[in-house]
Amino acid sequence: MNNLWITKEKLSYDEPEGKHRYRSIFISDTHIGTAGCKSDFLLDFLKHNESKYLYLVGDIIDGWELKKSWNWMQDHNDIIQKVLRKARKGTKVFYIPGNHDEFLRDYLGHKFGGISVLYETVHRTADGKNLLVLHGDKFDGIIMNSRWLAELGSTAYNFTIFINRWFNAARRKLGYPYWSLSAYLKLKVKSAGGFIENFERALVREAKRRGMDGVVCGHIHKADMKMIDGIEYLNDGDWVESCTALVEHFDGRLEIIHWHDAVAPTLMMARAGTR
Repeated sequence: MNNLWITKEKLSYDEPEGKHRYRSIFISDTHIGTAGCKSDFLLDFLKHNESKYLYLVGDIIDGWELKKSWNWMQDHNDIIQKVLRKARKGTKVFYIPGNHDEFLRDYLGHKFGGISVLYETVHRTADGKNLLVLHGDKFDGIIMNSRWLAELGSTAYNFTIFINRWFNAARRKLGYPYWSLSAYLKLKVKSAGGFIENFERALVREAKRRGMDGVVCGHIHKADMKMIDGIEYLNDGDWVESCTALVEHFDGRLEIIHWHDAVAPTLMMARAGTR
């Protein structure tokens, strides 16, 4: 049975000094436990951004890859600890498992360290809009009908992430900026079959059927904000390639934050300094 909570309670929250403050933050597809997770960018984002509500919109921990090989690093522990600390300090944290962390769907309705595990939920914005929040794998025909093909695709994607590291190392030496070969190839493959458009429209239809004003999702690793058939489609992206988050300001305004673009030079310099 689906667990559905509507988050609308008022919270008192002191603004932390030197940090960005939002009413709500939505992140997904961090794939913690894999070599592809940009854990340093994610940890930096969590350190410098606070909110009343924090939504973890699926594929946070990559159970699929952890079954194959162990890629759990100290940064990954630090990310978990940072989220738990936010929950202890008053942030309302909601974890909505995706297909890669579907093992957590056995614990729907439970709380761990103040983090509520839900199948999906409804978020009410400051300006009164109701947003359906879910990962989105339910609307992916490959995931639902051909699990083996989805897992094969995941393995191929992780291989392109590995190639992408060497590709961008060469670009840096030649003085070129970061460019994601893996994201480009994934987008080309999925766009070729109309996958992304079909996925977006399926989610919009579901939101409309339920009388919602919009839908927040992840899953396809493509951050986007747009109106489709009168419904606001909001995808918060990922932390493997784009390092994006969806945020809600205190007036209800929604925005996609590109953390990679904002802090990449600083973090790259820090990395170089530790070598």
